[in-house]
Amino acid sequence: PEPVATDSEPQDIPLDLVYQDEDIIVINKHAGHVVHPGTGNPNATLLNALLHLDESLAVLPRAGIVHRIDKETTGLLVIGRNDMAVKHLVEAIQEKQVRREYLAVIISQIVAGGTIDAPIGRHSRERTKMAVSNRGKPAVTHYRVEEKFRAHTLIRVILDTGRTHQIRVHMNWQGHPIIGDPVYGKRLQLPPASSENMISTLRAFKRQALHAETLALHHPVSGELLNWTVPMPEDMQALVNALREDTKECMTG
Repeated sequence: PEPVATDSEPQDIPLDLVYQDEDIIVINKHAGHVVHPGTGNPNATLLNALLHLDESLAVLPRAGIVHRIDKETTGLLVIGRNDMAVKHLVEAIQEKQVRREYLAVIISQIVAGGTIDAPIGRHSRERTKMAVSNRGKPAVTHYRVEEKFRAHTLIRVILDTGRTHQIRVHMNWQGHPIIGDPVYGKRLQLPPASSENMISTLRAFKRQALHAETLALHHPVSGELLNWTVPMPEDMQALVNALREDTKECMTG
């Protein structure tokens, strides 16, 4: 992303702070919150909120933001509060020393995890989308099964790289799109004999079921290994509960 635009203004927007000290801030980003200003989102972003929280971040590239998650994805982000912290975090991410684990619900029933090693670049025709492409940058995604449902699977995803839309693109490329994904997903499919609760929950879930659950890194100053975990937001937990209930009913019915 480009450095902070000079017209980025502090805005009083609530932040879900998980941790902060004089060097780093860790935030649990909520669904619908854009991380960085861009086309169509000039303000009301996480960056604007950070500038309100700490005006000294204005002198840092991107206000100290060193990685991003998509607008409708939830979960953990780390921000550096000074030049040294930003430099350390950027290097740590590049050297794969920052562990990021996601939870996702895919439209597929899989029995085992795996690794996807496929480069990702800009889609050849739809420039707002990304795609697996030989002209893209290296991208590696590891995933494993957390819980199996009747026609879906809850998976844990661990990233080696952080390409734009990486998990969404890789899982869709494997034939396992993330439920609710408006860009890379597929139209709603209701498993046969679904309960009313199952049908209404699936129809109501309008964003990708993707959550950055765990973040682990070495503190840029002390070197201490720090680890944070935040639970799935209510809407995604309700989705998982409905899938679990549906699976149980079909097994007992």
